[in-house]
Amino acid sequence: MTDQAGDSKPPSQRIADELRAAIQGGEYEPGEKLKSQRAFAEQYGVARNTVDEAFKILGREGLVTSEWGRGVFVREKQALIRLGNDRYSPKYRETGLSPFLIECAKQGKTGRFEVLGIERVKPDAELAKQLKVPGKTKSVLRRENVFYADDDPVYRVTTWIPWSIAEGTGLLQEEVPHQYGIHGILEEKGHVMTRINDEITARMPTPEEVRYLSLPSGVPVIEVAHTSLDQDGEPYELTKFVMRADMNGLNYNVPVE
Repeated sequence: MTDQAGDSKPPSQRIADELRAAIQGGEYEPGEKLKSQRAFAEQYGVARNTVDEAFKILGREGLVTSEWGRGVFVREKQALIRLGNDRYSPKYRETGLSPFLIECAKQGKTGRFEVLGIERVKPDAELAKQLKVPGKTKSVLRRENVFYADDDPVYRVTTWIPWSIAEGTGLLQEEVPHQYGIHGILEEKGHVMTRINDEITARMPTPEEVRYLSLPSGVPVIEVAHTSLDQDGEPYELTKFVMRADMNGLNYNVPVE
């Protein structure tokens, strides 16, 4: 590595720049093991901790992963589980599977979920406004789950439903007793989904999300705030999906109105 005139970057950053270019240029294959810290230190004429810092930079960017006792590897690209605008379409019902399970099956994976909690709660001001419920009482049911593809946690999902709809229904049970899941019960309560509103953002995860989703360093999350609107245009369910960005994608095909 040769210094360029006026280059004020520290050596670790310059090493990271060169390795990044090599990875993105295809010199290293996904899953390939990089040379050791010692080998790179000798190659660049720097201390091993300088190479370690370069690896950490690439790790934070999501380009490499470190495995204790094995080394540093180029991150492999995951087959994405895609969340689309048609995921609630009745065309999926004859399969007997939810859209998430269908997407898992497309990738040769088995989908499942773990219930974290089911509770009647008082909504914050924004949630109360969105669902048109009282904000001073426990006016919503909150369901929290983690969704898995094989053994990988891929979504943290929180759903809020007005208590006036959820009270006394199977929505209070961990295993929702309806072949079409929560939306089957909501339809029986007179709320047929006719429109959805999705607000999508990307951000770095919170420590809790890192723990629940087993997120590697440098991997952001995609947050989808989904609202279901019924035949009268009224909101009756709001779900927040927090998704691993390295394992999930979005696919929308909608008319231009």
